[in-house]
Amino acid sequence: MKTFIDHEFPSLTRIDSDSGRLYETPNGDRYPSVTSITGKMSQKSIEAWKKRVGEAEANRVSSRASQRGTQIHSYCESFLLNEDYHIDIFDLEMWNSMRPFVDKIDNIHALEKMMYSDKLKLAGTVDCIGEYEGELSVIDFKTSARLKDENKIENYFIQATAYSIMFEELFNIKIPNIVILIGVDSEQPQIFKRKRKDFIEKLVKLRFD
Repeated sequence: MKTFIDHEFPSLTRIDSDSGRLYETPNGDRYPSVTSITGKMSQKSIEAWKKRVGEAEANRVSSRASQRGTQIHSYCESFLLNEDYHIDIFDLEMWNSMRPFVDKIDNIHALEKMMYSDKLKLAGTVDCIGEYEGELSVIDFKTSARLKDENKIENYFIQATAYSIMFEELFNIKIPNIVILIGVDSEQPQIFKRKRKDFIEKLVKLRFD
């Protein structure tokens, strides 16, 4: 059984608009989601990929990837909550490879919680905040069809940094560490452990420049 630390998270309203996802805060402010901001970093490469494979194939692959990501997030959450869950046979290999690493998480402060920052004027839903191998971290669960090049996933680290700042602003608890756990088809998971201090300047530049 995992240990959970309770916090009173704010009640936010998530709004999906033509211009992207927004969150309305208790004060009535509307902030863009952090993923809509970090997504700009990979927009050019995504558009180039769509042109290369064609619109229909791009939509098919994107839909499957989105579904797979949602399912894996669901398994992670249910596992940490010690809830019963059913694994789709197509996800079994990936989940079995990820589960030992997810099991390294304990003393959990947040699991699929909405947060925001007035300083950053951003909001979002964090996958998990807890101790990974004993170190308090923002933990993000990802999936991929192939191994990721670290140089091409800086947006993941910036996204996690934003969640760390949101949590500190709300609860006055600093989270210095970032863990990105990526399930990869037919491969062992990739685990990237980084420090948030290395991405704060990049986050601020991306948000306000």
